[in-house]
Amino acid sequence: MAEAERIIGTPGSAGADDSAASDETAAADGSATPDGSAAPEERPRGRRRILALFVVAVVAYLLDLGSKMLVVAKLEGREPIRVIGDVLRFDAIRNPGAAFGMGEAFTVIFTCIAAAVIVVIIRLARKLYSLPWAIALGLLLGGALGNLTDRIFRSPGVFEGAVVDFIAPAHFAVFNLADSAIVCGGILIVILSFRGLDPDGTVHKD
Repeated sequence: MAEAERIIGTPGSAGADDSAASDETAAADGSATPDGSAAPEERPRGRRRILALFVVAVVAYLLDLGSKMLVVAKLEGREPIRVIGDVLRFDAIRNPGAAFGMGEAFTVIFTCIAAAVIVVIIRLARKLYSLPWAIALGLLLGGALGNLTDRIFRSPGVFEGAVVDFIAPAHFAVFNLADSAIVCGGILIVILSFRGLDPDGTVHKD
């Protein structure tokens, strides 16, 4: 009797064996672990995207900070430097408004908005599995941090500080590298959205 049960199999044993085999296959191809959680190799991939985001943000932030320190030390209070004739100049100004000199009466509001953007990007980073999105959000984060640093630490006071702008194209507002990073990040996000690529790496078509 025991021998027959061993050969035929007890009720439910076949389902258990199939389930175990299915779990082993899913674990082997990386789609899932036996307990249904994310596959182990997906976590390092997500961490690499998060690392890319913060590397881009740090590079953008340091470039902006370094350029502003150099402008304040060498250019502020002096004649503008002509880079390309009358087309492009370096001209140090203090901007209490938003990007490109807009909204000078709302400095504190823009400071709060920049802080909120930083918090949202950091929270979104936990679900980030797309390298292009990591680059875009890194540019936004670095640019927002760059201008927020000016808002906090520069005169006339905390949260009301004027941002250092110095890139002055002809017939256009004066801006800085942080503004450029924010604009480039925003443009990249628009492109990714039109292409249907989500921050988690999935692609969808409407």
